Amino acid sequence: MRQPWRVAVVGGGIAGLAAAVRLRDHAPAGTEIRVYEQSGALGGKLRTGELAGQPVEFGAESFLMRDPTGAESAAVALIRRLGLAEKIVHPTVGQAALVIDGGLRPIPGGTLVGVPGDLDRVTSVARPAADADTDDGRPLVGPDADVSVGALVRSRFGDEVVERLVDPMLGGVYAGRADDLSLVTTMPALARTARVEHTLVGAVRAAQAAAPRAPGAPVFGTLAGGLRTLVEAAVTASGATVRRDAAVREVTPTDTGWRLTVGPTRDPAFVDVDAVVLAVPARPAARLLAGPAPAVAKGVGELDYASVALVTLALPQPRLPELSGFLVPSTEGLLIKAATFFTTKWGHLRRPDGLALVRASVGRYGEEAHLQRPDVDLATTVHRELSAVLGTPLPAPVDGHVQRWGGALPQYAPGHADRVAAARAALRAAYPTVVLAGAGYDGVGIPVCVRSGETAADEIITALGGSAR
Repeated sequence: MRQPWRVAVVGGGIAGLAAAVRLRDHAPAGTEIRVYEQSGALGGKLRTGELAGQPVEFGAESFLMRDPTGAESAAVALIRRLGLAEKIVHPTVGQAALVIDGGLRPIPGGTLVGVPGDLDRVTSVARPAADADTDDGRPLVGPDADVSVGALVRSRFGDEVVERLVDPMLGGVYAGRADDLSLVTTMPALARTARVEHTLVGAVRAAQAAAPRAPGAPVFGTLAGGLRTLVEAAVTASGATVRRDAAVREVTPTDTGWRLTVGPTRDPAFVDVDAVVLAVPARPAARLLAGPAPAVAKGVGELDYASVALVTLALPQPRLPELSGFLVPSTEGLLIKAATFFTTKWGHLRRPDGLALVRASVGRYGEEAHLQRPDVDLATTVHRELSAVLGTPLPAPVDGHVQRWGGALPQYAPGHADRVAAARAALRAAYPTVVLAGAGYDGVGIPVCVRSGETAADEIITALGGSAR
């Protein structure tokens, strides 16, 4: 008689938890699911803490409500599945700004991650190159090609559009630079239309038209009470056995599946399972795959990461503009690369005492040396730069928190999608019962990570026999 399936999920971030929920929903009844998280906290980059007596996000702040096709995002679908839909809240202030020449200017509308669909609308912040976006009678990008976002936009709109619009937008998401980031991975909708359209303006407009949004429909959402509620609900719904502070050091193939070596070197535990979801960043995944699949490990391990710090300050009755926050081009010479006015952006966080929560993101790829500063130095610098950008001295904070995310944000070089597809294909051919999931492979953002985890779970179910419920 066939024993119940045993599946290990290595990594307790949102991708791993989404995989666990999917397994519980679709794998045969009685499937044993175990989640191993090497840290003491589940949720990965979803981390809700407390500051000045109220919940605040020290990691990911929100999720997209829609996917690139215009359908409900995977994050929203999971939230509905977990019975949390009534907790979704949306920004009450949507307008953000750019820091240009030391001051704030509203981000122009009609752009796609900063890439303009109407050049006349961006002249307040950047001067597009004149007559560069010409129709040459062929698509912008070849059918199998990938380029950096910066290279494509520079060739069509010039340097200022990249440096003042696209780079800060991508920097806010990836802590990277447009000239190093893959078009296919970071802007897939634009990549698809660029294979058809002859001008970049045309490609942007086609991408926007392909994902229509009802007027006034919210773009982003979060959960009242914090994103920790999503993490907690996913753990409960998965019914998984969860082990925190449990580092998986080896994954070894056996005659019937896999053996995990868990815990300290001097006193390891050995766990036998039928299949493994590796929902960890690329470098830890590469270390675990180095034994059974060295060629795959080499390809996966080449992905680079950026480190960031998130500095959150509680300020007593500051004079803040009616903005959700601002982005900073690297040419402005500030340590801050983005700032969010939490208690302005999110109505459910506003306080009757006027205390404001402001969060700044510090660190870009290649600038990790700045993050070696002590917490108090980072907080002091952020406070000073916020005051300078807003043009008024801010009151001294009554509370603060510095969250460091070392090696947190993948840097997707051109060709990333093809390299990951090749690595997954090779792994599937050799070992179909071990699957990769997470931001290191498929892109950043809660919806992408949820979808990645769910897809990994589906592949495991198929590999183990396909008798899903």
